[in-house]
Amino acid sequence: MAVREAATVGTPGPRREEEAALLFQRVHYRHDPRWLLPVTPRLCLACALELLPEPGVSLLRKKHMLSCFQDALVRHTSLVTQLVSQDQRVCIRFISVLFGLLHSVEDGSVTDLCIEVIIQLTTQLKLEETTRCLLDECHKELCNMPSMRGSLATLTLLGKLVDAIPALADELVMEHGNLMEHLLRGLVYPSEGIQASVCYLYGKLYSSPVAAEMLSGHFREKLFPVFLSILDGAQTKELQINCLGLLRQLLKYDLFVSMIMNKDELGESAENIEGSSGDTSLPLVLKKLLLSRDETLQVASAHCITAVLVHSPAKHAPAFIHADIPEFLFEHLSSSSEMLVWSSYNCLTLLAEEPLFFSKCHTVYGIEAVVRSLQGSLEMNNTELHKQGLLLFTEILTRQPEEIKLFTNSAMCRDAGRALQEAVSSPVLEVAAEAVKATSAFLRKDHQSAPPVQYGELQSLLEAMLNRCAEFSQTLLNRRPLGHASSRNSEKAILQRGKFLLSTLEGFRSACRLAIEFQSEPSAQENPFTAPSAKKEDTLEAFSEFLLSACDSLCIPMVMRHLEQTTHPALMEVFLSILHSLFVIVPHMKEKFSKKLAASSFIRLTLELKARFCSGLSHSALNQVCSNFLYYMCLNLLSAPEKTGPPSEEELSAVSELLQHGLPQISSRSPESLAFLSDRQYMEGAARQRQYCILLLFYLAYIHEDRFVSEAELFEAVQSFLLSLQDQGERPPLVVFKASIYLLAICQDKDNTLHETMVSAVRKFLEGIPDLQLVYTHHPLLLRFFLLYPELMSRYGYRVLELWFSWEESSCEELDDVTSAGQPALPTSLAVLFQLLRSIPSILLILLDLIYSSPVDTAHKVLISLRTFLRRNEDIQVGGLIRGHFLLILQRLLVEHGASPSEASGNLPLLLSLLSLMQLKNVSEQELDSMAMKLLHQVSKLCGKCSPTDVDILQPSFNFLYWSLHQTTPSSQKRAAAVLLSSTGLMELLEKMLALTLAKADSPRTGLLCSAWLLTASFSAQQHKDSLQVHQTLSVEMDQVLKALSFPKKKTALLSAAILCFLRTALRQSFSSALVALVPSGAQPLPAAEDTVLAPLRTSQVRSLVIGLQNLLVQKDPLLSQACVGCLEALLDYLDARSPDIALHVASQPWNRFLLFTLLDAGENSFLRPEILRLMTLFMRYRSSSVLSHEEVGDVLQGVALADLSTLSNTTLQALHGFFQQLQSMGHLADHSMAQTLQASLEGLPLSTSSGQPPLQDMLCLGGVAVSLSHIRN
Repeated sequence: MAVREAATVGTPGPRREEEAALLFQRVHYRHDPRWLLPVTPRLCLACALELLPEPGVSLLRKKHMLSCFQDALVRHTSLVTQLVSQDQRVCIRFISVLFGLLHSVEDGSVTDLCIEVIIQLTTQLKLEETTRCLLDECHKELCNMPSMRGSLATLTLLGKLVDAIPALADELVMEHGNLMEHLLRGLVYPSEGIQASVCYLYGKLYSSPVAAEMLSGHFREKLFPVFLSILDGAQTKELQINCLGLLRQLLKYDLFVSMIMNKDELGESAENIEGSSGDTSLPLVLKKLLLSRDETLQVASAHCITAVLVHSPAKHAPAFIHADIPEFLFEHLSSSSEMLVWSSYNCLTLLAEEPLFFSKCHTVYGIEAVVRSLQGSLEMNNTELHKQGLLLFTEILTRQPEEIKLFTNSAMCRDAGRALQEAVSSPVLEVAAEAVKATSAFLRKDHQSAPPVQYGELQSLLEAMLNRCAEFSQTLLNRRPLGHASSRNSEKAILQRGKFLLSTLEGFRSACRLAIEFQSEPSAQENPFTAPSAKKEDTLEAFSEFLLSACDSLCIPMVMRHLEQTTHPALMEVFLSILHSLFVIVPHMKEKFSKKLAASSFIRLTLELKARFCSGLSHSALNQVCSNFLYYMCLNLLSAPEKTGPPSEEELSAVSELLQHGLPQISSRSPESLAFLSDRQYMEGAARQRQYCILLLFYLAYIHEDRFVSEAELFEAVQSFLLSLQDQGERPPLVVFKASIYLLAICQDKDNTLHETMVSAVRKFLEGIPDLQLVYTHHPLLLRFFLLYPELMSRYGYRVLELWFSWEESSCEELDDVTSAGQPALPTSLAVLFQLLRSIPSILLILLDLIYSSPVDTAHKVLISLRTFLRRNEDIQVGGLIRGHFLLILQRLLVEHGASPSEASGNLPLLLSLLSLMQLKNVSEQELDSMAMKLLHQVSKLCGKCSPTDVDILQPSFNFLYWSLHQTTPSSQKRAAAVLLSSTGLMELLEKMLALTLAKADSPRTGLLCSAWLLTASFSAQQHKDSLQVHQTLSVEMDQVLKALSFPKKKTALLSAAILCFLRTALRQSFSSALVALVPSGAQPLPAAEDTVLAPLRTSQVRSLVIGLQNLLVQKDPLLSQACVGCLEALLDYLDARSPDIALHVASQPWNRFLLFTLLDAGENSFLRPEILRLMTLFMRYRSSSVLSHEEVGDVLQGVALADLSTLSNTTLQALHGFFQQLQSMGHLADHSMAQTLQASLEGLPLSTSSGQPPLQDMLCLGGVAVSLSHIRN
């Protein structure tokens, strides 16, 4: 009592009233305090035992006490369990009281509360005896019930108890077996609440495998016949849910699935059981639930269908398909419930394993729903939903029969492709991986054949797939693990990347297969609905080229990066099959693609794969793919080679058979292959074929710069191979011998040479070949190989050089006119040739023969190469060798084709061009030897047999004659001129050329006319000087000459300069040359008095000539200006000798002042140009103060004093000397100090060394015309 009183002291009123309600005051004082809960709520267990069964206590108070007890049990579990477990008898008694209360009240909330307290207390106490007593009470209660009407609470308690303690299921079945009869009674009792409880309890019992096995007979004989009927007729959701729960448990076991799906296994007793329905089947029942509007039932029904199908889709799917279940599952894909959509995906995926699913055309009906569902689900954040949807789509795409078209229109196919494109771009790797598999299945011909084929959409889909793979690969590369602990993660990441890359490549291979299949479909080549005038974009050709480009830019780099870390045979098998298929997909690019692959070491890669994985019989599929890839790549490389001629059809056929049989047998590493190639033992046919294949592979690899074997070892191996062939008396196929020769040339070290035996063997093999072209491969080292050995050069030197130049692509055009001061680097091929020419000069003779007799384009290359060689190797004296050989060629030509040499050879101009170049190389003032004189005679003879239209022959010939005259000593000049003047044919030709000047000045032979005038001027000067005999006189019309100068055509400055050079010569000779005769142009007027003085010139002609010279000077062309000033000097001298007044009149014209200042206005210090200095000197000589005043002369002298004379050219200094001398002679140097200073400066700079600039070359080739600057200038 003292304890109770102490506990209640100071307790507030309301709280005391609440605690009082929890105590049974009448008897509480008798209870031991140990039964009182020490925390709130202050509940006495003894009071509860007496209060709950008391009939006089209100139900509300009992409910309150139970509620408080449950609250205490939840909040203070350990205290309550200690309180209850103090005495097991009290514990059992308390549970009995609760069980009795459960059956004595009809209030559902109190009943539920009792069940919850019993379950919680039982599970927390974990007392076996207590639990057994509770089960006994339940069993006894059910047995004593005459009707199942009041069994709801007991059944509910049992169900929840087994749910809370699953182990009770086995105990309940084993120790209370007859309880099943009562459950069966409850199942057929007309109360859906009781039926629901029974189903719930059944579900918990069948969730135990042991109990389920023990109850299998009960199910077969008694439960199953009524269960489906109850499920079919259930009206309340509770019963439906519990029935489906029981069904889910039953469907875990194959035995029950077979019973449910096969009615024949039902016993005969089932027919007499009340409530059974023979017409009810599980597919129909589940179909009915699928049609309900309750989402929970729909999901549960789908789960049950899935549970049946997982046991055996082939066995059970037909029943569901015949019940049209797929139709409704497809309809549910449009639901907003993710769970229902996911469940439908699962069911349909399993149904798709049954062919009947497709033959019934369910997929055709439902594919639109699948695509729209995929599009919608991808907008949700549910990875599992994405994966399951894509898995279903993949199954449908994969298993759909080809004869049943899945996509009936291109729009639906386009939507499907776009959905896949979005899926493959998913950031979630698992989703992207499923999407890639779906893409692979999507790229089937029957899926894409609805016209028009959406090539653009397919391209976008493949781009997205490849980019996602590249992004994933790059992400893993950027996340390189750090530390030893991360090595396992790294291996996992590499494996993961390999799987994803393999799936991507399989998808790409499907696209390649699709492109190949569409090649035979005319309707698939392009969009048939495109207007004829519209640009065709969606074409198979564009798609095929995209595949090639994508493989080149994405697939190959990804695979090569992956190979740096690991190698998967399956992945490489798919990859190489893609490369193989691309040869077929883009046939016009197969050669180019093959060359790129070979240059990227794919021959080496494929051989390493075969050596690593395909030895013996392992990985036979990979071996076959590797062999096929090498076979087609080698054939492509051999049929369209870059550096050699293509083999004939017979050769290609033989090589094809050789590779087809030999490649699958090669699975050795490079050292082993070299050893096998070096074996000189007797070789059988198959072994020899294998050797041929190995050699061809090395050859193709080396041609494309993939040198994966040692050059020295390969060099020895090829020698042994060829000697082995010789020993066995065999002749290899031409392609094999071509490969052998090429490899010998490439692998030969510069310091080593072949043994005579080997050279002899090579020559014997070559003797059996009709044309060297059949075994020629273009390479400078092969050229070196043939020219290095005299035995080979003597027989094959000409042909190999001809082949080499015909294949040579290096252009020396840009080198042809480059001066030695700015020579660019030579191409490697020419460098090798030039090295050979320096060491073996006799090759030059072969080159000359090539220039004469080979095709024009080849001869042109030879000529340019020789020009470049001669310019760059002036120290090598080969002129005599070349001229001697050229003389023989020229003599033979004139003998064989004397009447019309232009028809002899189209390459004759090239030879003549080379001859003129050789002459240009000669040092000035060099005596002409007998060889040179013979050449002059032969060339002049050749020119005499040509017509003016033979420009190609005449131009280099005239250049040679001109340079020969101006690059020798005076004595040789006299001899040379005598030889040339004796050629009447040449003189007649020159006369014809001069007559064509006015009419043809703008024709292509302008350069030839320039040479003709220059030669005429040179011949006339030399004949006049040495009084040489003239055999043929040249007639020239003066009026026509002056007309050509007065009305020059465009771009003919050089021609005008040449004519002026001729006029200057004639004026200096006073028109008294024995070679050139001036003839009138038609009827001439009577001469005036002054004309008689100037004869043979007339005053009008002098006026015309002066005006022409003034007009030409205004053009400010340096060379032309020099020629004009020289001609003007000669004219004034001619006039001064006949009429000084006329000469002074001409020199003092006011127009001359304007002309001079126009020239001085050309730029700073323009007065220091040689032609202007000479012009001022000329005007000063004739005292033309009106043209140049004393003050202006002073300004010029002051400018000269300020100029740096050391920078002036020799020509300018000569003109400056002449100017000063003229001023001194006239006494115009008033300032003696300035005169002395300038004179001292000039005298201190001798002409030979006065210029700081390099001396200008006198002999030039301007526009193809040979020119001597000193000849034109002076």
